[in-house]
Amino acid sequence: MNRAERIYRLHALLQEKPRSLAQLQEALEASRATTVRDLGYMKDFMGAPIEYDRAVNGYRYRTTDPRFELPGLWLNESELYALLATERLLEQMQPGLLAPYVGPLRARIRALLAQTGHSAATVSERILLQPMATRPTHPERFGTVASAVLQGRTLHIAYHGRERDRVSERTVHPQRLLRYRDNWYLAAYCTQAQGLRIFSLDRIRHAKPLPGLAEATDPPTLDRFLGASFGIFSGTASAWAVLRFSRNASRWVADETWHPDQIGQWEFDGYQLQVPYSDPRELLMDILKYGPEVEVLAPAELRAAVAERLRASAALYPGA
Repeated sequence: MNRAERIYRLHALLQEKPRSLAQLQEALEASRATTVRDLGYMKDFMGAPIEYDRAVNGYRYRTTDPRFELPGLWLNESELYALLATERLLEQMQPGLLAPYVGPLRARIRALLAQTGHSAATVSERILLQPMATRPTHPERFGTVASAVLQGRTLHIAYHGRERDRVSERTVHPQRLLRYRDNWYLAAYCTQAQGLRIFSLDRIRHAKPLPGLAEATDPPTLDRFLGASFGIFSGTASAWAVLRFSRNASRWVADETWHPDQIGQWEFDGYQLQVPYSDPRELLMDILKYGPEVEVLAPAELRAAVAERLRASAALYPGA
């Protein structure tokens, strides 16, 4: 009997009459510890009005509360997302060293999904995770980079940057591997640039481990680099974008987190959002998707860059 079945059984038993812990154990065919955990889960997570009546030495639902019914979904948001994301990633795995272990692991994931109170097939079919703009990464190069990150080894890479559209040879000291907006990135100290940089794994044309150990960046410096400014183009924030959204767009933006240090406030004509950034490229893309629903108030450089792109877009539709 899995947890879902036990909780349904407990729910029925507690509705009938007070039951001792021993009686509940026997009915569930479970240990004392498991029965106590299930009672606690129902009470703490599901809000079940369970009480212990000393007079009859039994557990029951409080008669003074409204009739209690089990919720339709028993996992919280983060639990459900973690299980579904893991299942999807396992489905996409190519055969490799872990192949003999993946089957049992997927079975375990599906068993956990069944703890929702519904079958795993129903959960997977009716609750979907939709990846956005995922770019494929060469499996061998991914393995080389991931191993270098975990082992602290220096790498030689050939990197085809999008902005300059050319391949450069680099020696890098890997620090972190990041999954961001459904794509993989390497945070590393680049000896050519003499600083921390972010490399998109799909743009690495080849990667070769070098004999030397990677020089580790101290954690506070790395945390500032990765988290101080907006988006994947990390680094110490050099400016704050001040954005004013229309009242229509504000209904969504006011509930979003663009950056942990953002400042947001409602105004008479909409919502103002301030976010720190170091490189405007990704921020520009997020601003432009709102079209006329957003205005850049500051800084002047960012406002000019948005205006230039909007004029260029409008020029594609003469007479429209």
